[in-house]
Amino acid sequence: MRIGVLRIQGAFAEHEAMLRGIGVEVVPVRLPEHLEGLAGLVLPGGESTAMRKLIERWGLRGPILDLAHAGAPVLGTCAGMILLATDIAGGDEPVFPLLDVTVKRNAFGRQLDSFEADLDVPVLGDTPVHAVFIRAPVVERTGDEVDVLARLEDGSVVAVRQRNVIATAFHPELSGEVRFHRLLTTMAAAYEEPAEGSGRRPHPTRRAHEAPR
Repeated sequence: MRIGVLRIQGAFAEHEAMLRGIGVEVVPVRLPEHLEGLAGLVLPGGESTAMRKLIERWGLRGPILDLAHAGAPVLGTCAGMILLATDIAGGDEPVFPLLDVTVKRNAFGRQLDSFEADLDVPVLGDTPVHAVFIRAPVVERTGDEVDVLARLEDGSVVAVRQRNVIATAFHPELSGEVRFHRLLTTMAAAYEEPAEGSGRRPHPTRRAHEAPR
């Protein structure tokens, strides 16, 4: 199984190490051709504005959207969550509008206000997830098709899933929390080997007449 990690800026090395640790062939993604043959993709934390500029400069936006629209699973953490949102508080244009959510940047303050918390994430089992929040976003609104995976004690939404796309406001890779990556690989295996007769079809949110980006 080959899973890509967007390697243009941010905490990509930790994701790569975590995926290799569970037996995945990791493909560093810097250019569109690196996406060929991937079964899934990780968008790491980092600086979302810088990542946006590099994604546009290197022509990655359309090819990554095409990969997700084809059904390949995508995991975004921290800044990766911002990149995946359909709506970003403050008015920035979305980059990969795959998650029907509104996110707010730096919702908990500056880097000095970073914190850690244990979260209940039922989809990952009974053991709490130890989450590291660094200049983290928060989800202010979720669409009808979005599943909330985790909340803070105050009710703030910090992990979501919509079909083949998962996003967390925190960094599971910094606490050694491997279960989100295992979930990604499970979804990637299903993408690589669809049920008999199902085939691979475009993502249901993609309009049939939509021109390639």
